[in-house]
Amino acid sequence: MTAATVTSTGKRPIVVFGPSGTGKSTLLKRLFAEYPTSFGFSVSNTTRLPRAGEVNHKDYHFLTRPEFLSAIERKEFIEYAEFSGNLYGTTVQAVRDVAEAGKTCILDIDVQGVKSVKGTDLGARFVFVAPPTVEELEKRLRGRGTDDEESVLKRLETAKGELEYGNSEGACDIKIVNDDVDDAYKKLVDFIFSE
Repeated sequence: MTAATVTSTGKRPIVVFGPSGTGKSTLLKRLFAEYPTSFGFSVSNTTRLPRAGEVNHKDYHFLTRPEFLSAIERKEFIEYAEFSGNLYGTTVQAVRDVAEAGKTCILDIDVQGVKSVKGTDLGARFVFVAPPTVEELEKRLRGRGTDDEESVLKRLETAKGELEYGNSEGACDIKIVNDDVDDAYKKLVDFIFSE
């Protein structure tokens, strides 16, 4: 299947990646608020049980572990991981579903997911969101007050690899240094609507 058939609406998925603390969520929340009918997140799959109020095929696609493992074998996932004994993942079909609804699919994923998406025929465009400096990133992570010291150090260690990958040749279509949220948001919007 070609990229053209994956996104028959002409709306190529946008993959946003970068270290925790760079402001990806802030930028994406603003994008979804300003353009509520233009963008969509893909519905993820999970092997965990639904929580109160969650609806199958809306909040998640709830699968049994054997169903999930079979989907992995069929190479249906763009990316997947296991957390607390449950599997979570994004399928190529979930991204197609957003495109078929006439929206641009936004994927906010880690570097492993980015590498996986590059191995698909989705024709995605890649946005790397970076901090101005590693020192500023550390300041932001500590300023959140949501992580203990061990978690902050782990996030910083992970960030080094993400920064190395994001700054490497061909890793992204655009690198946005988020030193001013308004400027970073403008660059994100300009890039997304440039196609």
